[in-house]
Amino acid sequence: MRFTEFLRTSILLFAGAATALAAVAVAGAQSDDDTTLLYVAVGWWVVSAVAGLWIGRRVETSQGIGRLLADARHSPTLPEQEPGRTMINRLWPLIIATAAAAAIAFLIPQVPAIGAGYALLVALAWRKQSRAVAAIEDRDGVRFYVERTPPLKPLQLVRTPWMRRIEPTDTRLTAVP
Repeated sequence: MRFTEFLRTSILLFAGAATALAAVAVAGAQSDDDTTLLYVAVGWWVVSAVAGLWIGRRVETSQGIGRLLADARHSPTLPEQEPGRTMINRLWPLIIATAAAAAIAFLIPQVPAIGAGYALLVALAWRKQSRAVAAIEDRDGVRFYVERTPPLKPLQLVRTPWMRRIEPTDTRLTAVP
């Protein structure tokens, strides 16, 4: 799976988790008639959104993604393409945390409310990372792919050759006086 696609899909999954957790938190708070929790949760979500927008405002890659790109293993061939397995393999903590927080929403609605804020923060902080990686790929004439690794091992990338962009040069002749 291309790393840029992995980042885009991750952002959508984090945003979806934030939406689902917010919905079950609101439903849990409504079942308890807890308006204070709703006000605090909405305040937390606003703070998370502002922080995520602030963290993700730059167009260059984050330090962690920059390290991943720099440490990518070079390969002349494409790795196996298993996008579904790759997403589950790398984002299983998000799936488990979202399911667990949603399961206890009617007992402790504060947990999914807090989780929604964190998922929102991550989604907004990572929103420009795929474009930054794509710009590096275009500049260097490579593609980065997520390498198949065990779920508890760190994410690793494979760097494969691709078409290098050649900028047009100015071929006009200037007259020498």
